[in-house]
Amino acid sequence: MTMTASSFLGFDYGEKTIGVAVGNTSSGQAHPLANVRVIRGQPDWDHISALIEEWQPAALIVGLPLNMDGSENPVTPKARKFGNRLNGRYNLPVHMVDERLTTRDARTELYNAGVTERRHKPVLDKLAAQSILQTFLTEHLKQQPGSERESD
Repeated sequence: MTMTASSFLGFDYGEKTIGVAVGNTSSGQAHPLANVRVIRGQPDWDHISALIEEWQPAALIVGLPLNMDGSENPVTPKARKFGNRLNGRYNLPVHMVDERLTTRDARTELYNAGVTERRHKPVLDKLAAQSILQTFLTEHLKQQPGSERESD
């Protein structure tokens, strides 16, 4: 039986920029990929379409911004709406993943690497998306029966 690795795209929704990461079940690793601009509340759908065409993901993973106590904040419904729009446009499964602390963790990673505050914003969104997608991949692979089996 041949194995096929499933690819996934992860999104860190923001009102000005959406960070995107890519990962797959073969490596179990997520990598920062791109930033998508949001103009007047509309994501650059052409850019997202090009990424989906290039990577052919099995599903899309969207970070769900929650407060530390688990309650919703003003961005939570916007991220859900973005996930629903992704599902409607591309007919792919969309999984929402708790993204608490992902931006803080990405900021810490950049600081530790010596990246200045002024220069880190373009990288921050992609790293937050990477963290969201890595959380999904880690959980997804834990649920697989055996380390090399894929489920539908």
